[in-house]
Amino acid sequence: MDLTKTNKLKGIGGEIELNTGEALASWQRLQFGMFIHWGLYSAFGGERNGQPVKIGYSEQIQMWDRIPETEYLEAAKQFAAEAFDPKAICQLAKDTGMNYIVITSKHHDGFAMFDTDTTDYNIVKQTPYGKDPLKLLAEECHKQGLKFGVYFSLVDWHQGHAFDDNNNNQIPVSMEPLIEQQLRELMTNYGPIAEVWFDMSSPTLEQSIKFSSIVHELQPGAAVNSRIWNNKGDFRTLADNQVPLNTLDAPWQTPASIYHETWGYRKWQERNDFSGKVRDLVIGLTSVRARGGNYLLNIGPRGDGSVVSFEQDVLMKIGEWLNRHPEAILGASATKFGGQSWGEVTLNGDDLYLHVINKPKDGMVRLPGLATDVIQVVEDGSTNPLKWSLENNQLVVKCPDQPIDDIQTVIKVKLAEELRIIPEKTVEAGKDGGWSIDLADIYTGYGFADRGNYNTLRETTIRKTAYIVTEEAGRVVVDVQGSVLNDEVKYQIELGSEVKMVTGKQLVENEIGSFSVNANEVVSLTITLADSNYNEEPLELDLTGINLKYI
Repeated sequence: MDLTKTNKLKGIGGEIELNTGEALASWQRLQFGMFIHWGLYSAFGGERNGQPVKIGYSEQIQMWDRIPETEYLEAAKQFAAEAFDPKAICQLAKDTGMNYIVITSKHHDGFAMFDTDTTDYNIVKQTPYGKDPLKLLAEECHKQGLKFGVYFSLVDWHQGHAFDDNNNNQIPVSMEPLIEQQLRELMTNYGPIAEVWFDMSSPTLEQSIKFSSIVHELQPGAAVNSRIWNNKGDFRTLADNQVPLNTLDAPWQTPASIYHETWGYRKWQERNDFSGKVRDLVIGLTSVRARGGNYLLNIGPRGDGSVVSFEQDVLMKIGEWLNRHPEAILGASATKFGGQSWGEVTLNGDDLYLHVINKPKDGMVRLPGLATDVIQVVEDGSTNPLKWSLENNQLVVKCPDQPIDDIQTVIKVKLAEELRIIPEKTVEAGKDGGWSIDLADIYTGYGFADRGNYNTLRETTIRKTAYIVTEEAGRVVVDVQGSVLNDEVKYQIELGSEVKMVTGKQLVENEIGSFSVNANEVVSLTITLADSNYNEEPLELDLTGINLKYI
């Protein structure tokens, strides 16, 4: 059977589904949010005694310039935050297209930006501002229909952590009660919490469990990020501004910054190439969303609470771009097409969106593996049709000669029905009627795992998938070749709509099945752990090939 010449072959569903748990799926639907790094460090603006501190992030200036706490606290006496405007910040987030806000409740300096009974080292007790900005922002978020979240540093220099350039301090038992009480305050006094963004340190497994459990106990709808460490988070926070090259199966988020050099306010930061900055951030947002992640974009207000005009203008421009393409990013889903040489692909209902980031030299965008008929192709935001063809399951579209969008061209493809695709490495049956699948034809699903801190974060393999084409209906058995690390670990084998559970020993030594298959269909065969301890636990399977045959 020639896969490129059959119109009767049913492809696999092309949409990447959300997590099966409703709480985490609700978090995934947030898609795009605002991160706010604002604290006592913002009053310094990356300077000390009028001189720029050019090492490290500016929100960590106390460590990088070894500022004594007595001197650091002097800044609190002038911290009036007279320009802090929660209503305007929430409106900016909404104008940008964002659905939630996460703000720093306490950074590594230990200075609490909320009203706490645990220490006088906080904004209410030490500054002329004298109010709880988190309370005001949370209330405004709820009024304006935004979800609210908090950042919480597990490193606390005020409570005794030494300066560590890697911020991998262990947490002494003596510090646990303060952390626990502060978390309980944050989870109790600010209404519904959508996300808790822990950061840094090297907690023990027991501490990671304890702190995340407090969140889940008091805010069952909140998603905890993976920087609680020891793989006890609900979603994986990637490295700053990271867009993963590989497919990530578990829920994830990219924290993004307008300037990669800092997150907190920096007076001397170069703010230039406005249009280039907007374009880069739109590409980042597009790439993260097209691969199924949430995008959390940071602003760093000044010490007085005002938003830097350059940052505000950048966000407003992103919002304008999203308004021109209202269904191409927000509310859209990731697809199994993955990244393309020319850009990214998203899906919203029966509309497929081609985001042209790198226009091909010949002006032709090619999307192989499309197994759904096409009704219409236009440049998004226009009704003018584009030239296109769909032959041999490959869609070819001619880019507009003069695109209406100077930031990023988006092509809207109206599909006749739900998206179905034929993966590039789909395997046909051999002359004997069976399938012999080589390692090169097997797709890998990736995640990340850690061993207790940022420096131990490593990519993991958590899924193996192959695709076969069936010519006739029947029942098949599966023969997996390779080795496993643990014979007793349980694996799940999913072929089409049927699932079997086996031990590692059975997986590599026995034929598995039988499984029912339909005729003239692309069928997926997936191997995952049956009872994983966490979302991204390594598969620990050295796979060399897979054979299938009818019985």
